[in-house]
Amino acid sequence: MSTLAFERTRLRVARELARLSQAQLAAEVGLSPAAISQFESGAARPSPETITAFSVALTVPIGFLHQPISETHEGFFRSLRRTAVADRRRARAIAHVAHDVAGHAAAAGRFALADVPEMRTSGLSAAVDEIEKIAGLVRSQWGLGSGPVNNVVELLEDHGVAIIRLPLDSADVDAFSLPFPDHPVVVLSTDKNDRARSRFDAAHELAHLVLHGEQIWGIKEVETQAHQFAAAFLMPADEIRHHLPTKVDWPRLFELKRYWQVSLAALLMRARTLGRMSENTYLTAIKAASARGWRRIEPVPLGMPEQPRRLLDFLASPASHSVRSLLPHDTLANITVATGV
Repeated sequence: MSTLAFERTRLRVARELARLSQAQLAAEVGLSPAAISQFESGAARPSPETITAFSVALTVPIGFLHQPISETHEGFFRSLRRTAVADRRRARAIAHVAHDVAGHAAAAGRFALADVPEMRTSGLSAAVDEIEKIAGLVRSQWGLGSGPVNNVVELLEDHGVAIIRLPLDSADVDAFSLPFPDHPVVVLSTDKNDRARSRFDAAHELAHLVLHGEQIWGIKEVETQAHQFAAAFLMPADEIRHHLPTKVDWPRLFELKRYWQVSLAALLMRARTLGRMSENTYLTAIKAASARGWRRIEPVPLGMPEQPRRLLDFLASPASHSVRSLLPHDTLANITVATGV
């Protein structure tokens, strides 16, 4: 295959999938780290023999290194300071493969283009009321009506968001997203085996796609805004406000948890945000929950987390056979095995 078709960014993605530094890859293929840097920057192009060596060393098909690739920013990761760079980069590389799968599925008529509304905030200091209003507009635009969102993951997939669940191999790499314009990617961790928290994670990543997109990422304020949006999206203020208790009423909170399919922690924060609970009452509830061990495992389990289906159904179909030969086998296996397909 012509070296003119070599996609330099694919080399970086493949290297990060393998958790190798430029120096480590250079040692594997008998080149200098400077040569790897030049190939990834586009300053030089590798020979067909070198591309074959990369394919072997990185365990990716040669075709993977020649496919066009879409670029976006580093991604919406929480706890950036605590997240190892190698872990974050590998997770991001996996999301790139998920985006590849979504593109192939769309070409086969098995996946819709994204229609996620872009409703940017007025800035990093946007008021909570502004975030609440945007969440309500998204619900309205998507025709959700009143009451809880039936299935957040399915809703996002219906609107062209590629979702996968993965063991992210790091306690500090939580759910994250990449705002590709055609098929944004949301990655949910299988390590968080809690339906309520996983639903909130999915709504949190939707918030980044709606509020922030390609504009801004990687700072505390955007994470705060995403939390505010997720709470409003899952628990609209005008519907839940008067049902939230003003004191620590666990039976009432358990009932609300079952109905809205959210965590006790989210309900308590919502009661505080909407002025139903005072700061002291909220802190009393949090301390009581911690003393009972509920901050780790809450009572009233809601069942298994919602599972993404669209990409996995495509990968299980005959239409994906030719696609599989272009994508890293190990990464595809991780995606399908982690979600039970």
